[in-house]
Amino acid sequence: MFGIEKMDIFYKHIRFLSFLVVSIFCQVPILFGQDINTDSLLLKALNEKDPRIALEQAKLGVQVAPEYLDFHLLLGRLYQMSGEIDSARYYLNYVIDNNSAYVEAFSYLSDMEVQQGDLPLALSYINDAIAYHPEEQSLYMKKMAILQLQEKLNEEQRFIESALAKFPNNSEFRQRLYLLETRNNSDRIGVNYSFTKFDRDGVGPWHLTGLQYIRERSWGTLIGRINYADRQSFGESISSGVQYELDSYVFTGRNGYTYLSGAYSNSIVFPKVRLGLTYFHNYTNGWESELGVRYVEMGGRNFRSGLLGIGKYIGSFWINGRSFIQNESSNYYPAFTLTSRYYFNTRFDYIQAIAGYGTSPDERATLNQFESRVAMDSYRAGLGYFRLWNKHILTGTQFTYNHQELLPGLIQNEFELFFMLQFKF
Repeated sequence: MFGIEKMDIFYKHIRFLSFLVVSIFCQVPILFGQDINTDSLLLKALNEKDPRIALEQAKLGVQVAPEYLDFHLLLGRLYQMSGEIDSARYYLNYVIDNNSAYVEAFSYLSDMEVQQGDLPLALSYINDAIAYHPEEQSLYMKKMAILQLQEKLNEEQRFIESALAKFPNNSEFRQRLYLLETRNNSDRIGVNYSFTKFDRDGVGPWHLTGLQYIRERSWGTLIGRINYADRQSFGESISSGVQYELDSYVFTGRNGYTYLSGAYSNSIVFPKVRLGLTYFHNYTNGWESELGVRYVEMGGRNFRSGLLGIGKYIGSFWINGRSFIQNESSNYYPAFTLTSRYYFNTRFDYIQAIAGYGTSPDERATLNQFESRVAMDSYRAGLGYFRLWNKHILTGTQFTYNHQELLPGLIQNEFELFFMLQFKF
């Protein structure tokens, strides 16, 4: 009996010592840290789907490797995602205070302050980040977004102009700058002139002259035009007339605007009535879309058109595809236009190339023959150059060639030369 009790005591001591040894060895990695693979632990924490487990793993990482800032960064991000803002601020600020190379810490802090509604603090973090990382393009994008939220249009425009000088191929900067420039208060007066020559004897030339006033304000743009057309044959005028036109672009939100157009004439060289409505919307990454309608009344006939277009800024390029479906009674007629521009400095400085098929109600030079051309085939191409001089003088010239079907088997070649001169004040 006594032997059995001694054996029990002996085994209890053995079990206790075994537990103690195992416990000590389990604590050694935590006490000394060198036996835990911190990179492996960080990878596990980053890939962990359960945020609670990831949080505990990140805390362990901070405990065993306090100098490893990736664990602090992860803790800050996890606390931000769980809504523990003060803890998130502590760990993210700890990261940037100890090493400003962590761009993500600046971004997380800025995004968090935007969510909290503290835009000045969010902007401060981004400004600091740009100072440390001037080549990080994503930081400039974040600053542009914050300035938009603050509705500081003038400051935003100046910032984007400087950012474009550094990143000239950024399509979102180019797209946003175009919109901001149209919101500036400015006025323009100018004259347009189109000369159209034909390869048939006794036809042409045609002259189209327009006087216009353009008023740009923060709400949008208002454009008034008076157009005069003179159609000649064998060097003599055979018909002429005047058209009155009013266009407007109205901003309808941060990323959209609406185009409204109306024109009237009692002369046969113009449609009697022309109306237009288009909504434009800008998306991220330089994309934009347009959806609209047109109405043309001339020669006792009524034409309705649907318009669908899509555009894209690619660096300094802007490419736009536009399609029209014209309707009269039960007949439908398509038209397509592809426009490409390469911008140099401002929205007024660019080279433009166009190609198209069919006749649309947006073509001014030949609109007087819209009712006879809309059902016929036509192929056109053009090239133009537009420029702003000394911030006040705008000039433009464009040449367009049109291969026009008049009747089945009867083709006419048309050559149009366009000039523009405006004064900006």
